[in-house]
Amino acid sequence: MKTFQTPLINNHPLRFFLTPSHFIGFGSYIAAFLLYFYDVRFTLTPLALFILLCFIAPFCPKIGFFLPVIRKGKSKTKGVAITFDDGPDSITTPLVLDLLSEYDAKATFFVTGKKAVKHPELINKIISNGHSIGNHTYTHDPFIMLKSAHHLHKEIETTQETLKKQGIVPLIFRPPVGITNPKLYKILDMNGLYCVNYNRRACDAGNKRIKNLAQKILKRVGPGDIIMLHDTLPVKGNELYVWLNEIDNLLSGIMNKGFSILPLSDIIGKSVMKLTNSRPEIRYFA
Repeated sequence: MKTFQTPLINNHPLRFFLTPSHFIGFGSYIAAFLLYFYDVRFTLTPLALFILLCFIAPFCPKIGFFLPVIRKGKSKTKGVAITFDDGPDSITTPLVLDLLSEYDAKATFFVTGKKAVKHPELINKIISNGHSIGNHTYTHDPFIMLKSAHHLHKEIETTQETLKKQGIVPLIFRPPVGITNPKLYKILDMNGLYCVNYNRRACDAGNKRIKNLAQKILKRVGPGDIIMLHDTLPVKGNELYVWLNEIDNLLSGIMNKGFSILPLSDIIGKSVMKLTNSRPEIRYFA
């Protein structure tokens, strides 16, 4: 994916990315032009297909149609990365952190700004345990990519500022539900972020469907995979420990297959977060 420097916008140097959408869009116009001389009735067909693709592609987390998206790590490594979305949560996060400690596994938590404000002690605990944190918007609005660029920018920027106040500067962003849009790459670039999605999940619908979660992932897991899980209370409250047992089975199953659970930064070969020298002292009460 080629990158070009563009003029300053709000004193920030934006980069222009040539993505599949540019190449396919250009190809569609060329095809439409050529079809005009063959049969005018077919002229609009490639353009209509391109528009249809523009609607469908953003809903595929593995495809960087409108912007560069990292969805898998280096396949040469014998490791995988574990990521948790939608937290932190006062009930699930401490349990997950304890479980990860048992396996000496490092994970990445894509947190929402709203919950980070509510649970600064959990953010501190995540960092203190050696894990990393990414930006997952402020409110986790699943329809945010359908709203204005201003609204999207505010959600991302507010979360960045919220975490900076806690001494954390995320370099990675994961959109809610993995959905992207054409406006996203400029906003991420202005906030010093890049997009990281995933290539392995159990389709748990935000811990609404946790049955056989571990098995669904383990039967397809491979080197360099980025696994997406959720750090939220299962919809059915009595399934909390069922879910926790699934996470336990997943972690042990990954290791039994001969894979290591590595930090996301090791898997993708890029820094995912920076810590400032002004991190506040926050006591964590078990």
